[in-house]
Amino acid sequence: MAVVRFHLVSQLGPKDVLQVLTDFSPARAEAWPTIDAAHFEVHDRGDTWAEVTEGTAAAWERARYDWEPAGDTVTITTLDSKLFGAGGGWVFRMTPQGEGTRVDVELTRQPSTVKGKMLAALLPVVAPGSLRKSFAGPLHAK
Repeated sequence: MAVVRFHLVSQLGPKDVLQVLTDFSPARAEAWPTIDAAHFEVHDRGDTWAEVTEGTAAAWERARYDWEPAGDTVTITTLDSKLFGAGGGWVFRMTPQGEGTRVDVELTRQPSTVKGKMLAALLPVVAPGSLRKSFAGPLHAK
């Protein structure tokens, strides 16, 4: 199992960060650089959860998002993934910091293939910087 942890500081308040993370409108594919419209589908949705497929042809993931409207955590459970299969996921924790929000991110991957195991071994080294950069735009982070 590979675990990656990092944080970033958003200029948005916690409620606004939560809104960005849980906006499943068609604008999601425009806002997030790692999602293209051809690989974005909302399968089902409730007030505090959504099941979506998102990503690109090279790396897509079907996942269940869970959150509380007044909460500080968004949990994403991987149901299926092109590179890693089911298991693992993401946790985003938001803490007010000054005028903005500290967003602590944890990514867990449970690879089931040889290729997935090789990629998972690289994640702790390569992923924090590239993920921080890809989240900086949508989350208005420094």
